[in-house]
Amino acid sequence: MHQVFRSDVALGLPLYREVKHKLMEALRDGEWKPGEMIPAEKRLCERFGVSVGTLRKAVDEMTAEHILIRHQGRGTFVASHSQDRYMFGFFHICPKTGQKEYPQVEFVAMTREKADADSARRLGLGRGAKVVRILNRLSLGGRAVIVDDILLPERFFGAMTEEQVRERRTTLYQLYQDGFDIAVLRTEERLDALGADARIAALLGIAAGTPLLHIVRRALTFRDEAVELRHSWVLSTDHEYVVGEDAQRRPGGAGE
Repeated sequence: MHQVFRSDVALGLPLYREVKHKLMEALRDGEWKPGEMIPAEKRLCERFGVSVGTLRKAVDEMTAEHILIRHQGRGTFVASHSQDRYMFGFFHICPKTGQKEYPQVEFVAMTREKADADSARRLGLGRGAKVVRILNRLSLGGRAVIVDDILLPERFFGAMTEEQVRERRTTLYQLYQDGFDIAVLRTEERLDALGADARIAALLGIAAGTPLLHIVRRALTFRDEAVELRHSWVLSTDHEYVVGEDAQRRPGGAGE
């Protein structure tokens, strides 16, 4: 049965954007899971009552946004998390000289606590809501460079164990996906500069007050639910924050 589309003339949007909206609705509803192939073009054209050209424009845009992934000769799949996708899509710290590299991640601690007012607001939680807190130290080139302080709403990750986090052999985003059916679609980041406090200074082996890049990242799902709040403190003496073409340099070194 065809879905009848009303051209979004009033909104000034082309028809392919309406097709994209319907595809996103299907993803939000869990019709196609991360890693699964979406239906063939013919079936989707019949479903939406549009031409192949219109459908392809919608799929092209979602592919450019890394929501969908095309595999030549196999079909189009919902993006799922892998180490490479994390590196190219979400990890933006590069050496000022040389290739991007996979960080070596050291688990520091995991606790359960009540979110403070700022964290609750950023995560869309009620005052005093419970969160899972994970503290990691990341090294690049054998040097501790980043501290990640991660808050996860307990309502999504209440069953998470320290062993899962400590013993994982993949990224946290893939753990969210595979272990808790939570798929991160996109992130929002804010950057500023701060002096290292005593806790962060000790973890990075630097003097308190050393200037650091501070990144506040919210991770959101297909439903625009905030599922992670991450504060990252980056020692930028030999590293920098890079997005765009330069960030696509193939990483070298050992994986996480």
